[in-house]
Amino acid sequence: MNEQQTSSVTRRDFLKTSAAATAAATATVAPLGALDISRYAHAAGNDIIKLGIIGCGGRASGAASQVLTTDKGVRLVAMGDILMDRVQSKRAALKKQFGDQVTVADDHCFAGFDAYKQVIAASDAVVIANAAKFHPIHSLTALQAGKHVFVEKPHGIDPAGMKVMQAAADLAKEKKLCLVSGLHSRYHPGYQETVKRIHDGAIGDIVSIEENFLRAPYVVVPRNPGLNELQWQASTQYHFTWMSGDDVIQSLVHNLDRASWCMKEAVPIKCHGMGGRSSMTDPIYGDVFDHHAVVYEFPNNVRLYAFCRTTTGCYDEYSSLIYGTKGCADLMRCTIKGETNWHGNAKADAHYLEQVEYMKAIRAGTPINNGDYMVRSTMIGVMGQISCYTGNEITWEQINKSDFYFPPKAEDCHDNMEPPTKPGPNGSYPTYVPGKTKLI
Repeated sequence: MNEQQTSSVTRRDFLKTSAAATAAATATVAPLGALDISRYAHAAGNDIIKLGIIGCGGRASGAASQVLTTDKGVRLVAMGDILMDRVQSKRAALKKQFGDQVTVADDHCFAGFDAYKQVIAASDAVVIANAAKFHPIHSLTALQAGKHVFVEKPHGIDPAGMKVMQAAADLAKEKKLCLVSGLHSRYHPGYQETVKRIHDGAIGDIVSIEENFLRAPYVVVPRNPGLNELQWQASTQYHFTWMSGDDVIQSLVHNLDRASWCMKEAVPIKCHGMGGRSSMTDPIYGDVFDHHAVVYEFPNNVRLYAFCRTTTGCYDEYSSLIYGTKGCADLMRCTIKGETNWHGNAKADAHYLEQVEYMKAIRAGTPINNGDYMVRSTMIGVMGQISCYTGNEITWEQINKSDFYFPPKAEDCHDNMEPPTKPGPNGSYPTYVPGKTKLI
């Protein structure tokens, strides 16, 4: 199921690194409920884990809610976002729901592009669910400080970012710290059983895969006239490529991860994609495409056909369909048809289950490291997105050799910067043009 480092580390050893780093990193931050590491030798569930959340949108607060639900010994102590009003709004909502488990003081509410540093310093474990551009550097920074990390998908938006995330995964193994991925399908019991049956030959050899993520535009928010251009883009980051990476990376990455999983973690040889913006052209939709299609070629002539669309008034579908020489599997419905007919249980809250495993791993001293598949699956998404933007065929070798990044670099972003894209004369934002755009 998960790639876990469960060698000879004890629970006390597992948390020792985190404790030392916390003591050093919080020297300039008022401590909130200091963690007594020696207590981890005793009964799990009675010890305080200080949690920080980086990003205060819906996914971050959802993940924090799941952590607080699964482990009553967790205290939410620090929150950060580019915008302070989102921090305060989410703090109030979580406080109302979880009461004394939320102990975020005013001086532990942080805003701005550097807010993540202060959240990390105040915490033992973090939930990172802000703009995907920052997932690699924020994960690496937390792990360097000895903190356990849950990081939402996607785990980067470009080749340069994925190299940073790979460094983070390697460091987590070295330090015996958790690095848990928001690619939650891996934590779904029904999907696990379906994939196992596929691997055991229930549909024969895989011939092709169809992946669909077709829906209306995601998290569309009205523009607040009180925000400047940079703040506005940060408040609706899913609709700006420089922050989110666009929809192949942002949404279809779940599908691509399931496909690679079904093919025993295979990677594509190459891909070609197409996409553009057809109807979602109003300024509120930013500069992302509203439709994409990518064809990936895997070893043994297996083709993966991947589609995502974010337009209104159209047919919607969210599916992972695996076709083999002896039958087919509908992974998300946990069904197999053909020479073997089987129907499993598709009902599970994998978002919640991944947080259960995250807290259990910290308590038990058995660190989870999802680094291998989180880097691999995200890079599959990155190569598909760049193929759609450029109109060019992209090879696996080419994307992994590239140092391309969507400017500016994550570490160069600051509160007073000029955003890298601005609306044109008609109010809409410019987009990449396949056939003319050159990225790698």
